[in-house]
Amino acid sequence: MATKTKQNIEAHHPAPSPWLIALEFRAFWELGSVLPAWPFLRRAPAGDGHSVIIFPGLSASDGSTLPLRGFLENLGHDVSGWNQGFNFGPRAGVLQAAKQQVIDTCQVTGKKVSLIGWSLGGIYARELAKELPDCVRDVITMGTPFAGSHHSTNAWRLYQLTSGRDIQREVEQFDLPAAPPVPTTSIFSRTDGVVAWPASVQTPSRANPLTENLEVIASHIGLGLNPSTWWAVADRLSQAEGQWKPFERKRGLHGMIFPDPKR
Repeated sequence: MATKTKQNIEAHHPAPSPWLIALEFRAFWELGSVLPAWPFLRRAPAGDGHSVIIFPGLSASDGSTLPLRGFLENLGHDVSGWNQGFNFGPRAGVLQAAKQQVIDTCQVTGKKVSLIGWSLGGIYARELAKELPDCVRDVITMGTPFAGSHHSTNAWRLYQLTSGRDIQREVEQFDLPAAPPVPTTSIFSRTDGVVAWPASVQTPSRANPLTENLEVIASHIGLGLNPSTWWAVADRLSQAEGQWKPFERKRGLHGMIFPDPKR
């Protein structure tokens, strides 16, 4: 990635304000809203039984994705976590183990695997899809900062502390803004208190036109616990392989829950 490009990204994507950071506490209410939203969630599109792997965010474990995994399993998906404990960054062996998990799952089932990543977990999902396009069906990320420098997040110091790595050197090894060569959905929130929302917006790609940005109203910590995110993920996963279409926003309440990401 060229230095000039990095500087431009950094200048245009400042980290979220202290006010948005304070709003992250609403994550508890987002999980609590699942109960009143359940009649709506029960009508989410069913799955076809293909395998789905979900990667947690920075300093989080599979426990953080348990509610989402349970919801998707209830819809008929074969869902698993990343099975590597807490995500403290791409330490030695982490990415190789994740790669092997995708390969093994694909070989055992004989079908491509859908990858979902929350925040840093989305970076893993995108890069694995670039490396293993024959094994990956589609990618869905939630609040993942692939389109901005590390200064576009409020978590880069925590990343360096937990991983023991220089984040600047880490990102230079990958072309993070480039979309994977498979259908890719980036779910983001303009009220994200950890990642600047423009850093989660995929620019149109001639190399892969099957990309989209999908906006929800959520906190960063609550993205994977939010009913609107659950519905969006279920909708994206329900599409038959090879028949991907962009998310369809509808009028009325649906349009309020899923704002126009291009506005």
